[in-house]
Amino acid sequence: MLGDDKTRKRDSRERGVHNLRERKGQGKTPAVHPGGFKFHQYQVVGRHMPTETEPSPTVYRMKVWAEDSVRAKSKFWYFLRKLRRVKKANGQILAVNEIFEKKPTTVKNFGIWVRYQSRTGYHNMYKEYRDVTLNGAVNQLYQEMASRHRVRYPCIQIIKTATVPASACKRENTKQFHDAKIKFPLTHKLIRPSSRVFRTTFKANRPTTAMF
Repeated sequence: MLGDDKTRKRDSRERGVHNLRERKGQGKTPAVHPGGFKFHQYQVVGRHMPTETEPSPTVYRMKVWAEDSVRAKSKFWYFLRKLRRVKKANGQILAVNEIFEKKPTTVKNFGIWVRYQSRTGYHNMYKEYRDVTLNGAVNQLYQEMASRHRVRYPCIQIIKTATVPASACKRENTKQFHDAKIKFPLTHKLIRPSSRVFRTTFKANRPTTAMF
């Protein structure tokens, strides 16, 4: 009887741990969405709730970058209540749409105007990136701001984005790729065996690693 009680208690503990793990797993959103980007561009449309004095209030549209549509709506209300006398309690969302790139296979130059909060104050900044999508350029922005300036993503506010032609680019890091004859040579090409079977620790002949 004592052994049966111990077995039942152990089984109940294991079931409790399993249920706890299942509950912890519920409600979690993936850090990176399908497509490889953490931040996606959303268009959020909202307005003040209609009243008797104002039956057709002004409609506001805003483009924000967020991890999902729920965070996009939260950012919309955050910025709108700073710009207009509208907040979530007396407003309504009309539409939330994700914006996709029109030509996701063409390399473009993107200019991004940002305002961020550092440890000393607020600063304005202009950044340029080369990418095939605007989402990729924004992800580069968040990575660079975190590494170079130690700025967390909630402290970054994207003011404006634009596709910049090659003649209007300002940053040398972007302009160095504006060359029709640009080349990326392989200066150190190492010959590898075609199959794992042919891998050996020692070779009969000394390999030639520099091939031009």
